[in-house]
Parts: sequence; C-alpha cells; structure tokens
Amino acid sequence: MITREALLAKFTSYSPHVDPTALELAWDFAEKVHSHQARASGEHYLTHCAAVAESLIEWRMDLPSVCAGLLHDTIEDTATTEMQLRAEFGEEIAMLVMGVTKLDALKFESRDEAQAENWRKMLLATAQDIRVIVVKLADRLHNMKTLNFLKREKQERIATETMALYAPLAHRLGMFKLKGELEDLAFRYLYPEEHLELSQKVAALVAGSEKNLLETRAAIERVLAGTNIPCRILARSKTLWSIYGKMGRQAKPFEEIQDALGMRLITDTVANCYALLGIIHTNFKPVTGSFTDYISTPKLNLYRSLHTTIVSPTGELVEIQIRTEEMHRSSEYGIAAHWRYKTGESARDAHMEEKLNWLRQWMEWLQDLNSPREFLDSLKTDLEFDQVFVFTPAGEVKVLPAGATPLDFAFAVHTAIGFSCVGAQVNNKMVKLDLPLKSGDICKIITKKGSLPKKDWLNYVKTARARSKIRHYLREQGIVA
Repeated sequence: MITREALLAKFTSYSPHVDPTALELAWDFAEKVHSHQARASGEHYLTHCAAVAESLIEWRMDLPSVCAGLLHDTIEDTATTEMQLRAEFGEEIAMLVMGVTKLDALKFESRDEAQAENWRKMLLATAQDIRVIVVKLADRLHNMKTLNFLKREKQERIATETMALYAPLAHRLGMFKLKGELEDLAFRYLYPEEHLELSQKVAALVAGSEKNLLETRAAIERVLAGTNIPCRILARSKTLWSIYGKMGRQAKPFEEIQDALGMRLITDTVANCYALLGIIHTNFKPVTGSFTDYISTPKLNLYRSLHTTIVSPTGELVEIQIRTEEMHRSSEYGIAAHWRYKTGESARDAHMEEKLNWLRQWMEWLQDLNSPREFLDSLKTDLEFDQVFVFTPAGEVKVLPAGATPLDFAFAVHTAIGFSCVGAQVNNKMVKLDLPLKSGDICKIITKKGSLPKKDWLNYVKTARARSKIRHYLREQGIVA
C-alpha cells in the first residue's frame, strides 16, 4: 500500500501551489473510521481507499476529488454521517462522497432495479459534478484488480457489470487507458480460458514483432530527421479484449489480426499532425481505406487523432496514430485530463465547461426517464461504442449511436424539428421514421407546422435526448405517466 507521505508527494508534484492539509486530514479520518475493517484479501481496508486516491492522482484530479477517493466508503461502510462529513471536510468534498455512495436505504423489487437506481442516482449527482463518476471509476478499477479474492459467482457478476456499464462509461468519458484496463480485467473472469490463451499469444507476438517495430521506428525517425517537426514515437499494443472482439467481428483467428501492434506519433500542433501524415504517406505505402480523421470530426467523447495503416519496411502492417500532446493526454485520461493546475492557482481548463456540456446534457436527458429499467436500457444504448455519422442537407454532421433513426436525427438537429417531424428523406428517398441510419447518409427531415409527438414514437427512437423530449411532452399532455 502506498504510504501517506508518498501519496502527498505524488499530489504535490503536479499541484505544488495547493495546500494539501485536507488530504492529510482525509487520510487520517479514513484510517480511523475504517480501523476495524478488512478487505476480502485480508488487507486493512485503508489499502482500498489509498488505491482509489492513487488512481485519481495518476489522472491528475483536483484536491476535493482525491479526498473523496479516500473517504468514498465512509458513509456506506462506517458510522460516519453526512453531517459529520460536511463538518469535517466542507460541502464540496461531502457532496462528492454522497454522489459516489450507493443507494441502500430504499427497497427494490429486484437486484436489476436496485442496480438501475444506483446508476441513476450516481449519474444525477454527476450531472451536477462530473468528478463523481471519475471517483466511482477509480473505485471500480481497484475492486476489479482485487476480484481474485471473491467467490466465483460474485466475480462473474461484478465483471459483467463492469463490462456492460463501467467500461463503456469510461469510453464515453474518453478515458481509453482506463477502459482498456477494465475490459481486460473483466475479460479475465468472464472468459478465463480465452483470456489465458490470448494473453500468451500476444506476449509471443510482442516478443516476435520487436524487430519490426524497432525497424519501423528507425525508418520513421530517418524520414523525420530532415524536418523541424517535434515528434516523439511510442509503440503500443491493442488490449486483449479489443483483439478478442475483433477476432469475433471478423471471424478470424488471432494470427490473421493485422493491427494488434502499432505506433503513436505525438507532436505539438494540429498543423504538424497533418504534416506528419503527409510525410508518412509519402515515404511508406498506406493501406487503402485505413485513414480516419478524428481531428476534423472528433468522436462524441472528444477523442481526436489521425489513424492510418502502413506497410512497414519488413512488409508487415503497422497502424499509426498521430496526435498532439494535448490530444494524447485526453485520449489517455479523457474528462480527467481537463482538471489542470496552472502556476500559482488552482483552476480548471477555461474551456472545460464547454467541453463537458454534451455530457451534462446527455445526463439531463436521462433524468427524465422514470422507470429504472428504461433508464438502464437507455444508458446502455447511449454508451454503445458503435456510432454513425449522418449529414444534414447543408453538410453538417450529426454523430448518433448505431441503430439511430431519422426521428433521433430530427431531435439531434433541434427539439422543434423533432416535434414537428412528419417524414424523412434519406439520400433523396422517402423512408420510414424507424429506419436505422448508416454512416454517410444524408437525412432531410420534413416538418409540418402544428404537428406534435405521438406515443408510438417512443418505439422508434434510440437516443436518450429524443426519448426524453418525447416523454416530457407526452407526460405534460397526460398521455403517459
């Protein structure tokens, strides 16, 4: 377990102008109230609190978040009251802890319903402060790392929940490093035999491909030597779960998966990202159809990067990702990367509120869903990785989850367009409002003044935004409860 002094040193290394007294007090408080508790591993309970705080420090979160990490189980697992926490640590830290604490006072008809309500409560707290979910993800990460001490049935249940909800949420928040860790940890318990076999094959591939990666890196460094473009090169391997998923989607054995390994080129500006792309494509043969530009069209979770695949000097395929340092930090830590400390002051990124606005809106739409089961189903839909890029007739792109319909598209354009929608044209052809859209489709919504939502529209939409707006109108009219 990390020591109190080491934790403080790690925190002050990136936030030297912040008084760490609250962190010392939170450690001492957690140590005292958890003093008679132990984990399933037999370790002192404080090891878990310290590990959660350590992850938050790795993600460079602010002082209240790290304190909340140390204190996150005090309300649920000790005699500590909310009032006591407020008195000891103030409103902000208490609010974060309460947001993370599970809802256990209410009685539910089923475990499913209780789980849905827990998520609902946590996300409503998150709509007020995004840090709540970041603390919860740090908590889940350490629980997954210590899953081996639990009974098999509990391992499978927690791993299933992690794969279905926590990993997709990390993805949606742009925390790709965490997403990969959670998926691989869950993979180990859900498919132990496949996990063991694949981990051995990947280890052998990394060892066998070291020569190819070194030669590719040397070749890239040679062609960049004559330029003034700053660039650092990192090798990377796909996570086990992403490789396993690709094997399933493409119905191919591991030996035929061609981009299990790759390289990242990290530079200083967007202009230099495109300059590097031009140099790479000029000096190495690119694979047709492999280029994707997530800089000009970022993903919903703010992910930005250029992706391309080239034929290496040894004849093997290597995926190349090109991004700026800021994009790299965002791709590793996502939302957490936007809590940054400036010289002499504790301040958030000036543009963070704008960056997080889409997430807040999404959670506000989820608030309007009354049924816990409907809430969980809508949450899972909106967390899906697969997205489609659909264009308005004017060329504006709307990013929607796979399976979204023209009605979802109408509400994505504007609520008023959704309300007055009477039909849709996709690629100049009239279509039904429940037709699943595909990337590249051009969708034109036909509206009629005075037209209003209908109850059966709830069967046509996939997105939380559209469902929330339709349900809100129908509830006002007394059509649904």
